[in-house]
Amino acid sequence: DFPVPEGMDVNSFLQAQSRKGLEERLKKILDPDDPDYESKAKVYFDRLEFELDVIIQMGFPGYFLIVADFIQWAKDHLIPVGPGRGSGAGSLVAYVLTITDLDPIALELLFERFLNPERVSMPDFDVDFCMEQRDRVIDYVAERYGRDKVSQIITYGSMAAKAVVRDVGRVLSHPYGFVDRIAKLIPFEVGITLKQALEQEKELQQLYDDDEDVKALLDLAQSLEGLARNAGKHAGGVVISPTKLTDFTPIYCEQGGANIVSQFDKDDVEAVGLVKFDFLGLRTLTIIDWAVQTINAQRKNNNEEPLDISIIPVDDKASFDLLKRHATTAVFQLESRGMKDLIKRLQPDHFDDIVALVALFRPGPLQSGMVDDFIERKHGRAKVEYPHPALEPILKPTYGVILYQEQVMQIAQVLALYSLGEADLLRRAMGKKKPEEMAKQRSIFTEGAVKNNVEEKTATYIFDLMEKFAGYGFNKSHSAAYALVSYQTTWLKAHYPSAFMSAVLSSDMDNTDKVVTLIEECRDMHLNVLSPNVNKSFYMFTSHDDDTIIYGLGAIKGVGQAAIEIIYEERETNGEFKDLFDFCKRVDLRKVNKRVLEAMVRAGAVDELGLNRASLMAQLPDAVRAAEQCHRNASVGMDDLFGEAAPDSGEATLTVVEVEDWDDETRLTAEKETLGLYLTGHPIARYEEELSSMITARVCDLMAGSGGQDVSNTFRLGSGQEKEVIAAGLVIGVRVINTRRGRMAIVTIDDRTGRMDITLFSELFESARSMIVKDKVMVVKGKLSLDDYTGDFRLNAEAIFSMDMAREHFARRLVINIDQSKGRNGFVQSLAEVLGPFKEGRCPIWVQYQGDSAQVKLPLGTDWRVHPTDELLHRLRSLADESQVWMEYTV
Repeated sequence: DFPVPEGMDVNSFLQAQSRKGLEERLKKILDPDDPDYESKAKVYFDRLEFELDVIIQMGFPGYFLIVADFIQWAKDHLIPVGPGRGSGAGSLVAYVLTITDLDPIALELLFERFLNPERVSMPDFDVDFCMEQRDRVIDYVAERYGRDKVSQIITYGSMAAKAVVRDVGRVLSHPYGFVDRIAKLIPFEVGITLKQALEQEKELQQLYDDDEDVKALLDLAQSLEGLARNAGKHAGGVVISPTKLTDFTPIYCEQGGANIVSQFDKDDVEAVGLVKFDFLGLRTLTIIDWAVQTINAQRKNNNEEPLDISIIPVDDKASFDLLKRHATTAVFQLESRGMKDLIKRLQPDHFDDIVALVALFRPGPLQSGMVDDFIERKHGRAKVEYPHPALEPILKPTYGVILYQEQVMQIAQVLALYSLGEADLLRRAMGKKKPEEMAKQRSIFTEGAVKNNVEEKTATYIFDLMEKFAGYGFNKSHSAAYALVSYQTTWLKAHYPSAFMSAVLSSDMDNTDKVVTLIEECRDMHLNVLSPNVNKSFYMFTSHDDDTIIYGLGAIKGVGQAAIEIIYEERETNGEFKDLFDFCKRVDLRKVNKRVLEAMVRAGAVDELGLNRASLMAQLPDAVRAAEQCHRNASVGMDDLFGEAAPDSGEATLTVVEVEDWDDETRLTAEKETLGLYLTGHPIARYEEELSSMITARVCDLMAGSGGQDVSNTFRLGSGQEKEVIAAGLVIGVRVINTRRGRMAIVTIDDRTGRMDITLFSELFESARSMIVKDKVMVVKGKLSLDDYTGDFRLNAEAIFSMDMAREHFARRLVINIDQSKGRNGFVQSLAEVLGPFKEGRCPIWVQYQGDSAQVKLPLGTDWRVHPTDELLHRLRSLADESQVWMEYTV
């Protein structure tokens, strides 16, 4: 029940609010000076009255008013709300009540897809809120309608295959390792059963057959599999009842919690007549909100108008240029590898194309050939054809392809004289594929089409076509709603890259793998990502200027929010920290403890407080001791007899420790351990000069087929052509794939110029697994070819090498330069001792001896051939000097 003003009922109040809302919307979407204003406005008013009649007839005015009320409350309290999702975006009443932000008439969205007067079904608005503040809206609803009438909805967790094995194993007191081994043999596949796991995994079946304990465990687990294991809470479902909840549903209180949930799950809640509202948390709305806050703070400083993301133009050239480059990492719904491939082929150039992208990128359309037809027709490489001339207005936006469920409904309306309500029943029937219902609908459709002067043969053909595509058809209302959020994130990335990417990084700062990918994207966008800094950083990533992002302190592993708040408050109150001692003295060392301080040093967060990271780490124990002494002195009030501070009461002297800075490898390893990535360099940098003599291509050259770049003559390959290349990079990811021929791997390498996937087929993968180590440099020799589907190059590995192995494989010789002065004082004996442990390799050694008047190259005998490892080169360079030892290669 929705409370309405005195003298009105819920029906008249909905009508009044809707008509008033439409007047407000029309001021923004129609030009009053347009000579066709009256006729265009009439379309909106007619649709509004039709929808209102249906809503009132079906008894749902209260539902619309409740949803509009809590959404308006959220907006009034600056809580970001999504533009809509699901079929509700097809309602004009929802649009004028600001439940949604999509004009259903401009986008040709159908109300009957949401509410069908010919088949009573519950309305269902799924509302997206900012992830951070969704609970505030739920709390408002509980307060407004009564806490005894509002609850969230229960979910029941079941004993799935892996979980039931672990549970049974624990109850039977089996050792953890024993149970873990069995659980890990169950393939990671959604919905897999233990029976299927035994059929698919030979090793698991073998254990079951051979080991009585395993058999007993799995037999018991199978008898329990699928049972309810625990109670949870539905991600977004909220139920509001007209009287006390207990009049309709038993309730459940989580242990130790104050919140109640219904004991009926979402299906049973609706079955007893209660209406479910979905309050969903969408992280992207939080990202957009953070980015807009940053942008508006900058705009305020420049005396500019604040940005309103809801009114940005949807035909922005910079945004579509970004899409065409498929630079969509961090763009909502458009950032997956497969979606980028689809965008590259489609080349979207208007908003309808983004709506289509969301609908096309699903298994059905991708496997059916729909996607290829759509793309070929869009680019004029195939003729756009319509099954009947009357269908052109319906199918023109999708180039003659039936892509949306709404198109199926419109075809039935135009060709076979269905009402849109009847057409929705047809769509549902086609989706469920019930033979009796389909035969009935075929007859109705054909008869209606013939009455409408359509040939029976044509009508039958079109019905078959609709039936085929109805299985793949997507709800256009949902697609358009999410396309708008996709476009907003694209627009922000195109126009405010620093503010947008800092918001995206902040939203995923707990996910190190994601942060690594996003930092790489920042570099590709030519954004500088500065190290965390106790004098400039906040908890989250921040946009310093248009080109610079400062790392968030919250992304440092081992540094908690409480410690960061102390640092921030002290900095804001008393200014920036001057040195390490000043920092330790001014913060609470109980919260900013030794572990936190060491993590900050290793991450580079206190770089400007000392000479270098090695010196800061060496100085840290003394700085902490001195700071603790100051705190103790201050706490006991070390004053002299006259009330003045004693000379040593609050200060202590601290000697600056000068230590040679860490080498690149130590520094980068420390960054990887604390930040999860290499921020100030790259491990491959130390090998780049050496690799340049060993490889034939950098990764960016092997990716030249992507992104519209020109392909160099070296790698201009046609379909079916191959070229042998040698490349190298740091291993950053390995995906193992089970095939009928065995296990193969996709290894992702990064050489600072780009990232590329290398395919290792089963035989090579099995023989070379020990060399595929994450964060180690790998050299790849393989065949480069063109992927006809994506247009990108692909590299199939034929041999792979660790850096030490590659050096030995490709080396012509190891050269040691010795001048006359080094040739004395036991140098030769020291050289023999260094080389000794590395003998019996393949690499020849040449000594280049420089005398007073002549020089000579002396190849050492075959007994002195060595394994040219990193360790050997390091020892030789320590002995003979860095610049006097080098490798020469055959490549």
